[in-house]
Amino acid sequence: MLDKNKSEPAALRPKGWPQPKGYSDGMTAKGRVIVTGGCVGWDEHGKFAEGLAAQTKKTLENIVSIIAEAGAEPRHIVRLTWYVVGMEDYLALQREIGAAYREVMGKHFPAMAVVQVVRLVEKQALVEIEATAVLPE
Repeated sequence: MLDKNKSEPAALRPKGWPQPKGYSDGMTAKGRVIVTGGCVGWDEHGKFAEGLAAQTKKTLENIVSIIAEAGAEPRHIVRLTWYVVGMEDYLALQREIGAAYREVMGKHFPAMAVVQVVRLVEKQALVEIEATAVLPE
């Protein structure tokens, strides 16, 4: 049940729905909205991490760095949209991707969508993620 007085983002799940694994059905939050562009798994020199799990970890670290500029933390993220070039790779590496996710984001699971795309702008990118965070007032 949602605590309407709570200022932190909170997960929404209709009564009777099954518990989602690794994401929330919906989120609610009140405050200042922070959005990122599509982030990829490269460092400040444009060098990509090796493999999908490593790129995912670096991408999430990059998102955390961006939202930190506004004073936000991973717990303030309410939505992630993932674009992957290989859904089969994503599914096969769920354990490794999940471990990388938890290492960066902890056990905070916002609303998420994962979409397969033909390719990303950066040819070496295997994943691109957009984030929306809400910093409480």
